[in-house]
Order: sequence, then C-alpha cells, then structure tokens
Amino acid sequence: MPNGQHGQQEPSAGGQWYPPEWPDRIRALADGSLTPVAPRLAATVMLLRDTDTGPVVHMLRRKASMAFAGGAYAYPGGGVDPRDEEHRVGWAGPSQAEWAARLGTDARTAQAIVCGAVRETFEEAGVLLAGRTADTVVGDTTGDDWEADRQALVARETSFADFLDRRGLLLRSDLLGAWARWITPEFEPRRYDTWFFVAALPEGQRTRNASTEADRTVWIRPTDAADGYDKGELLMMPPTISTLRSLEPYGSAADALAVAGGQDLAPVLAQAVLEDGELVLSWPGHDEFTKRVRPGGPS
Repeated sequence: MPNGQHGQQEPSAGGQWYPPEWPDRIRALADGSLTPVAPRLAATVMLLRDTDTGPVVHMLRRKASMAFAGGAYAYPGGGVDPRDEEHRVGWAGPSQAEWAARLGTDARTAQAIVCGAVRETFEEAGVLLAGRTADTVVGDTTGDDWEADRQALVARETSFADFLDRRGLLLRSDLLGAWARWITPEFEPRRYDTWFFVAALPEGQRTRNASTEADRTVWIRPTDAADGYDKGELLMMPPTISTLRSLEPYGSAADALAVAGGQDLAPVLAQAVLEDGELVLSWPGHDEFTKRVRPGGPS
C-alpha cells in the first residue's frame, strides 16, 4: 500500500501522518547531502460499493508495528512487478496503447501499472477484476484454490499473466478508472510513483483482509472517513485523505467511474524549501497539508 511516506506518527493537525525523521532529511536534501532515489512504479485502487446512503470505499489499516505508515489507513495497492510489463497479458477493455495515452506513458509501462492495480487488489483484498470474456467478471473468489493462487502471486512464485492464462481469464481494464497520481517526496528513502484508480466491487465478489500488513479493513463512506481524519481518529497520508475528499461528491460508484476519464493525472510531488531558517513542506495544489518545520519540530 505505497502512498508515499515512511516512519512513525508525530502529533499533527487532524489525522495527518508525519514521520519524525522528515526535518533532518529535508535539511539534508536542501544542503545537497541527500541524493533522491528514483521512485518505484506503484498502483492502488479505491474499491467502491453502493449502499442506501451512498457509495462506501474499502480501506485497510496498516499494522501499528509496520515501519512503513504504521497505523495509517490506505487502499489496497503496491509496487509494480517487472513481469507485469514484460509478459503478454490476457486483456479486455481499453488497449495498452489507450491506457498509455491516458497515463502519459508508453504502452509497456501502462500495462505494468494497470496489471499492478488489478493484481494488488486481488492480493490484498481478494477481489479480481477479470473475467472469462470481455463482458463477464468472475464471481466468488474465496475458495481454497483461489487462495492458493493468491498466495503464489504474493510470494511472486507465479506472474499475474501466467495466473490469468492458466485460469483462462482476461484482465478487465474497462473496470478501472485512473483518478490521481502522487509521487513520494524526494527526501524519502522509499519512494513510489503511485497511480490511484477507482473501481466498483464486482457482483458476487467479497472483500477480505488478505494482506499480512493490515490489522483491519473497513467499508466506509468517504465523508465519514474524512470526518474521522479531521477529528484525529483516523490516521492517513496526504494522498489518501486527498483522494477520499475527491470522492465525496459522487452518489454512486458508477458516477465516480463516469468522471474518471476527466480526472487530472498531473503528478503531485511534495516540495521542501528553506524560508528564514524554517523548513516549509508543501504539496502543490493541496494547501491543507502544508507544514512549517522549526528546529524544535513540525508546526
């Protein structure tokens, strides 16, 4: 679930996650003693399900013991497997070339990102956006045989392409909508170039906590999750709360998917500058996350 930062929580407004090592790393970046690492491609999926009171989104809470975003709520997701780019994949929906145009990448990279989104959703939530034909989706995926396949994918014992091929399935790229793109700040030791997608829970499928990194999962209305963040009850990273707020206007999963094609995919990358001895950390276009870091810590 790479949403972009690393470390443990420091007290902060609302439920924003703020690692204590950031000030020193930001200063090192500013004085040239820290060289940014290249971000790894990643994908995460905001899985939606309709209810009588509006759509709810599936979220996972990372175990408090995790060094990476411990205790923070996030969506199913993770890094791209290089094989997702290299292998021929059974595919339905918009082509790799069409996805490349939407994502601003080449076709091979687009395939890797879309495959990563679908694979990680299956690995971490047990939900599979694939079907035997271009207009069908698999049903219940909770049997022992499905679990064995999921475990093999998690362990990288098999590639996603081989898994689909053996089961006679096509990846349903039309069930995804690209929503946002966030890149981990340059001062972070673990960096991800993460694409956020929306998708609706397929009929007949159920989510489960299949991730070894999460201690609980919830289906929650975006508004309620945002309220929990504002009250300091739910811990989240900036990309998570930002995308949650962006889902609030939509009355159904279909409504959100219908506007996905028009979402701005310009990457959001945190900036850190020195102003009169004070470090100012900001995410362009997202003023609520701005932090001023004095020698004594964050403000």
